[in-house]
Amino acid sequence: MTTPTQYSVPDMSCDHCINAITKEVSAVDGVSSLDIDLVTKIVSVVGGEHAAVVAAIDEAGFDVAPS
Repeated sequence: MTTPTQYSVPDMSCDHCINAITKEVSAVDGVSSLDIDLVTKIVSVVGGEHAAVVAAIDEAGFDVAPS
């Protein structure tokens, strides 16, 4: 099993945020699973290229916090 890559998205605050990010990230080639934790504000993604996932989160209207 592949380890998920975690992205911190501090501006997430509601179900609309989850839906927007899910829609964009799910469309990235190679993404096989996605989990969003609104409490910790972490998006966990298996698959997909890092830059493409960050761009998808940006397209949803959110910034990824620097690691």
